[in-house]
Parts: sequence; structure tokens; C-alpha cells
Amino acid sequence: MLTNNLFEEILIKPALSGCNNLYIISGYATSAMAFHHLTELSDNGKNDLNIKLIVGMSSLDGLSASNHNGFRSIMENEYSKNFECSYRTVNPPNHSKMYIWQRNNKPMHCYIGSANYTQTAFNERRQREAMSSCFPADGLSYFNSLIDDSIYCNHHDAESTIKIYNERIVRRRQREIAEIVQSEEQSLFQPDFNSLESAQVSLLSSRTNQVHNRGGLNWGQRPGREQNQAYLQLSPDVYRSDFFPIRSIHFTVLADDNITLICTRAQKDEIGQAIETPHNNSLLGEYFRNRLGLANGVYVNTEDLIKYGKTDVTFYKIDDENYYMDFSVS
Repeated sequence: MLTNNLFEEILIKPALSGCNNLYIISGYATSAMAFHHLTELSDNGKNDLNIKLIVGMSSLDGLSASNHNGFRSIMENEYSKNFECSYRTVNPPNHSKMYIWQRNNKPMHCYIGSANYTQTAFNERRQREAMSSCFPADGLSYFNSLIDDSIYCNHHDAESTIKIYNERIVRRRQREIAEIVQSEEQSLFQPDFNSLESAQVSLLSSRTNQVHNRGGLNWGQRPGREQNQAYLQLSPDVYRSDFFPIRSIHFTVLADDNITLICTRAQKDEIGQAIETPHNNSLLGEYFRNRLGLANGVYVNTEDLIKYGKTDVTFYKIDDENYYMDFSVS
């Protein structure tokens, strides 16, 4: 039985020993975990393997918009050659957690236990889990038996087959579960987040109260850089808190216009004093230029933000891997 170093033992070491296909059944999963896992594998030189994930509880609980959009983005863009994600579509839902590794079509390792495919489950400082090995061939047969009752996350019928929500957010605080239920009159992508913990992040320099010349939204405005590259600078009270996870953890950000970005903290120390989009630093700059009505790659002026009507963004913490970002103007 494995109880320590689960991420390394179950999700990394088999790949380093030559396995090239991973099949995952997980009751719950997050797109931030998939991105984090694929990035770690890539950093270890494993760019040629394939991961196939089936999310088992989707037929009962649906999926949050942030995770759904994140899975689609990973499958279609960032890791289109390495990742497939499917949702279970029939009842009963599947609460199993199983990880099956294959080398050249031969099942080699299989682990079953309590750990969902989430960063929370594979982070021992956050949560303790236990996993045990089992027969790989049996595990692969079990995975294959679930394929016909699932649908790809980017299938045109996925959103009509599975409930995709952000009008209902479930979060755990002090051992109590609080539900925020959006009324029918509210827009799907403007839920009431008032009872969630929030943090305000300015797009201006705290020193000059102007847009950064060659930092922040204008990080790429220097020779040799892609001009859309950008980051969001966190104030000391935010980066010293535990509002955002530390820089080794990825998280999904759903914006008020339904765009999803996978982010992480960056810069300076292990905590990370800024937010960036790690797969491509330009995604953040492209996003804000688009919201401001500017062309890609142009210099962002303070006047552009003032004309738009906002010089900061507000983040709402849904859970440790999912956030909502509000850059809307009334």
C-alpha cells in the first residue's frame, strides 16, 4: 500500500521507467491537475506519452464550467497530442479511482484507492490518501468497459448531455458545506460570489499608479520578447496569504466572460509574487488586450484601462484549484 509521495510514485515514476500510456478513472478530477501533471511529465522529457481520463461522477454531479473549459482547452490546444478526457454519461455514476499504466500496449502497473485526479488529493500537506497496486490487465479491462458510456469533453453534445454549472458552487469551510444557488434571473456567467473569499489585484504599479512600462500587462514590451507576454503583480498582503496556492501548484481561472485560463504563481521566491499563464505567457496579455479592445501586441496605456472603466480585477476563491475572475464593468 502506498501512502507517501503518491504523485511521484503513481503519476511520474512509471513514465520514467518506459510506460507511455496512462488510463485514469476518477470520480472527480480537475483540469488544473491534468495541466500540472502533463507539465511535470514534459519537464521530465516525457512528451510522447498519452493520458486518457474518464471522469466518473459527471453523470450525477455534472462539471463546473471552469474545469469543463479547462479540459477542453488542454485536449484541443496545450496538449492536444497527449490528452483525452471523457465524462461518464449514464447512471449509476462511477466513484472509482484507478490509474493504469501501459508500455507499448502491455499493461504494466495499476493502482487503485482513494485519490481522485486532483492536486488536493496528491498533495500530502492538504489531504492524505492511500493507494494499492492491483492486476494491470484487470484494470485496463475495467477502463475499457466504461468507454461506451462516456462522451469526449469536446464533443458537440457534451454540454447538453452533462450538466455544466457555475450557478451552484459547493465549497468546504470549517467542516461545513455552503451552497450558493444562482437564481434563474441571473446570467449563467455572473453568479453571486459575495460569500466567497476574494482578493483584488491591481493592473497598475503600486509605485507610480500607472501601467507598468515593461512589466505587468507590458512585460513583453522589450526587445526579444513576444509582445503579448504579461503577468499580474500581486500586492504583499495577497501573495503572503494563502489565497492563491504556492507557485508549484496550477489553478484554473474562469473569467466573467466564460474564458478559462490555467494559471500559476511565478517570480521571486517559492511563494510566487505574480500570476502568469505557464504554458504560454502571452495568453494573459492577449486576454486583457482583447477585453480592452486593443490589438494583439500593442502597448497597454493607463488611459486604455481608464477608458474601459476598470484598473483592477477581483478574484473569488471557489476552492484550492478553481477561481473566478471578475473584470466586468457595470
